[in-house]
Amino acid sequence: MVRATWDRLQGLPGGRRAFSLFVGRIAPYTGTIGPRVEDVGLGHARCSMRDRPGLRNPFRSVHAVALTNLAELAGNLAVAYTLPDDARFIVAGLSIDFAKKARGTITAVGSCPTVLGSERRELLVPVSLRDAVGEEVAAAQLRTLIGPKKNAARA
Repeated sequence: MVRATWDRLQGLPGGRRAFSLFVGRIAPYTGTIGPRVEDVGLGHARCSMRDRPGLRNPFRSVHAVALTNLAELAGNLAVAYTLPDDARFIVAGLSIDFAKKARGTITAVGSCPTVLGSERRELLVPVSLRDAVGEEVAAAQLRTLIGPKKNAARA
């Protein structure tokens, strides 16, 4: 669904904005950070979020949980776009290291290897979060489990 929707919308005027709103609707918690999906393709995704008062902590920088949310979005979109149609995934773990205070627009880039089948396995999906001048403010890694979709007859 992610691949087909992105491919259909991304080239249209306002299509990337529409896709970003779509993501916020299917994952309402993710929508709270106001993400902008900028690019999605085989093995990668780039998303950003504007710094705004509702995302700040008492130290006047972007809150760690907002950064984590953005990292998860970029990693998940990279995986979802890359998966074959008969596969599904779930994040089983996530780690993030914060390098400096995050201020201004933050861009997250997630990458994953090409997934050729739906056999059960674990992927490590790195995500780099950078500020507007390109300095890394955080680095995350999603531990993602891949497997076959449930057979409707067994459900």
